[in-house]
Amino acid sequence: MLLGTACGTDADAPAAVEQPRSVAPDTFRHPGVLVGGAQLAAVRRRVAAGEEPWASAYRAMGDSPYADLDYTPHPARIVACASNAGTQACVSEREDAIAAYTHALMWSISGRAAHAEKAVEIMDAWSKTVKEHTRDDADLQTAWSGSSWARAAEIVHAGYPAWGGPEVQRFKWMLRKAYLPAVSAEVADYNGNWELAMTDAAIGMAVFLEDRTVFEESVRRFRARVPAYFYLSSDGALPKPPPGGTIDTADELATYWFGQRTYADGIGQETCRNFMHIGYSLAATAHIAETAWHQGLDLYREEAERIRAALEFHARYQLGETAPKWLCGGKVERTMGPDVEVALNHLEGRMGMKLPQTAKLAASQRPGGTDDLFVAWETLTHASNPTPA
Repeated sequence: MLLGTACGTDADAPAAVEQPRSVAPDTFRHPGVLVGGAQLAAVRRRVAAGEEPWASAYRAMGDSPYADLDYTPHPARIVACASNAGTQACVSEREDAIAAYTHALMWSISGRAAHAEKAVEIMDAWSKTVKEHTRDDADLQTAWSGSSWARAAEIVHAGYPAWGGPEVQRFKWMLRKAYLPAVSAEVADYNGNWELAMTDAAIGMAVFLEDRTVFEESVRRFRARVPAYFYLSSDGALPKPPPGGTIDTADELATYWFGQRTYADGIGQETCRNFMHIGYSLAATAHIAETAWHQGLDLYREEAERIRAALEFHARYQLGETAPKWLCGGKVERTMGPDVEVALNHLEGRMGMKLPQTAKLAASQRPGGTDDLFVAWETLTHASNPTPA
């Protein structure tokens, strides 16, 4: 939209000033947090027909403890998560959120109302109880748990009318008061997987809450952090500094990148830390873009080459290729989880890009399960499932 457009022939009239374009949808689409309704319908058809890898992925999900109809939630009033030393409440919260999402998927695919009821039971137990997250890892804890809560709530609320009224409003209040403040915190100089996971949770909650302001802030953070986390040679000789932070010299960036001083297309800020955290960041990046895509905003296309390069770079070393000496001193920690299905599905299935190493890695991990943090059942939901929104 243009404001202040000059009229007539007045040479002194102000030039047109382009205002920031709104990126939030006028109307939110539901279900539309990570998984869309058309995708869920495609999964139902494939599972019913016994097609692979979806049938095996569905069986694996159904055999997991998260899908047990006797699953018991363990809500806590205060979730205190210190760095590397959280309380049992930290583990219980993450597991309960994944269980709620698992039962939501089980209900959507099988049609068994008992699974929807169990998802509601878990979500209601936490919304009645939790008030606060504290200690060092509060922002990351709320990111991991909040992303799963939003996915579960979105699927159930979109199609299970028995969950409504005050229970849904209480759950929305829980997200606003006990989760959104933490995932909106400023963590500029932290390792980038924090802000990407936090943004993943925030955009999911934004869709469920139909909050255009939170959605737009999530998009802003994605656009700032992804280019600062995954390098492309077009960025220049050095990676982009973390947005809003204090790290900007060559030496500071090398320290922040865990000693790495040679930068190649696709390398990430935590590559030389371990591939586990790279996997978290690849997954979160794809989750954010996928949720935005279901809401009519194509963030994938903005960073398609960067995401493709990052996937292919790490996939080949995760698959066993020897790391050269310039990369992390020749030693990489191959600990990536089931983190590539969502991005692979879009770049290869919707955009027609070629990602041979990533496709090989995804096939070797199928059926992908869960990392017990915030990635769950993505072979089932996204493997070769480019169904349009």
